[in-house]
Amino acid sequence: MRIDIITVLPELLRSPFDHSIMKRAQEKGLLEVHIHNLRDYSKEKSKQVDDYQFGGGAGMVIKIQPIADCIDDLKSQRNYDEVIYMTPDGELLNQPLCNRMSLYENLIVLCGHYKGIDERLREHYITKEISIGDYVLSGGELAAAVLVDSLGRLLPGVLNDESSALTDSFQDNLLAPPVYTRPSEYNGWKVPDILLSGHAAKIEEWRYSQAVKRTKERRPDLLEE
Repeated sequence: MRIDIITVLPELLRSPFDHSIMKRAQEKGLLEVHIHNLRDYSKEKSKQVDDYQFGGGAGMVIKIQPIADCIDDLKSQRNYDEVIYMTPDGELLNQPLCNRMSLYENLIVLCGHYKGIDERLREHYITKEISIGDYVLSGGELAAAVLVDSLGRLLPGVLNDESSALTDSFQDNLLAPPVYTRPSEYNGWKVPDILLSGHAAKIEEWRYSQAVKRTKERRPDLLEE
């Protein structure tokens, strides 16, 4: 999978992809993350990419030209499955959406900033809009990092044990069950006996029942879906 991220602040996106699972995914050649500085596409001497709002109001708006030129340049080199805009009013990112998008080959991710982007870009260039939650960030860079991480870990071969992703929270609309590790007793707190039994089938039954219980208690809306 190749993901091209367009941003006015590329330095914000260096660290998330230079460590841990995302770093290994790139080293294995399973994931490519390319970060593009929007200012490189500005035709202004000052490299300005924003301007005031028509009609007045607080906050600047990113202009059409640099974004359009950047997307056109990228699309001239390869076909993209989606051109995504990270925005608070987009479709809420969830595990089913991540599962579907992890099958794509090429994505463009545009990070919003300031008051947003010119609406005409959303009408003519953007094919999907995604939000990571009902709140507002200073820019779309952190949201883009969340999206890339949530997709990258699902790619075959990225995780050492691919079955791990299948038991994550929100797979099958359930939260993950409790997990334990050594020691089996600490300060009188004991690991459930079933997990020490070695009986694989019963352990899986217990984990499923615990997942259902936790989901009922914490996110009953998931069961309704």
